[in-house]
Amino acid sequence: MLVLAANHDRYGYELVDSISEKFHIAEGTVYPLLRRLTQEGFFTTYLKESQEGPPRKYYQLTEQGRRYMNDLILEWRIFNRGVNQIIKEGLGYDEA
Repeated sequence: MLVLAANHDRYGYELVDSISEKFHIAEGTVYPLLRRLTQEGFFTTYLKESQEGPPRKYYQLTEQGRRYMNDLILEWRIFNRGVNQIIKEGLGYDEA
């Protein structure tokens, strides 16, 4: 979710929609997570008028959030590399 707001601010439903294009996720799962990430200082929020209805709450990644995001990306890459190595070893692939 942090990555989705890395380049520009996003509103809640936009984040839900982007995530649900790739994974089955309940909308009710995303908002508590957004609230927690905001409380922990990874996002700030602001309201912006919408032509389609009431004002939308936008989520803006903070510098702390950007650092946390980069740490998570590094952890994921290390984890992913380890899993790929285990798969290669388990299936008998050469390490090339």
